[in-house]
Amino acid sequence: MQENDPTLFFGVFNEIGIIEQLSRALFEARLPKGLIAPHFAALSHLIRVRDGATPMEMARAFQVPKTTMTHTLSVLAKHELVDIRPNPNDRRSKCVWLTDAGRAMRDKAIADMSPDFRVLADGFDTDRLVEILPVLTDLRVFLDNHRNAEPPRDRPVTDGKNG
Repeated sequence: MQENDPTLFFGVFNEIGIIEQLSRALFEARLPKGLIAPHFAALSHLIRVRDGATPMEMARAFQVPKTTMTHTLSVLAKHELVDIRPNPNDRRSKCVWLTDAGRAMRDKAIADMSPDFRVLADGFDTDRLVEILPVLTDLRVFLDNHRNAEPPRDRPVTDGKNG
């Protein structure tokens, strides 16, 4: 297979997409009522990347509109899993901080997956998972570093045909 064969890339992304759907359904069944995978992802992002991020920073990281992220964060705030406070640097924007309850819920959700992970470990060769994890991490890092950046605000977005 040629290295630029689109069927290779489509096949990889298709498998990742199907795995994401299956694992999301499994995981959401273990989350507290009223929460879904994007809520958990926001909590994990704050732990893994940076607690105290602005909603706009988070929207960019997740590549979703700010309104989508604002809704996600409002649900988390309603469940007292995050605290949204004025930005200490400018007091105009907001920053999102994890609460102790948010950290505990994230840890509990991961722990609640233990029975499902045992089933996976019993039925799938975990050595193969250990082998592919670095490849998946490298793919994620590459895609993250090469995603479309926000267009500069000082010039209009064009379709490439008119300049």
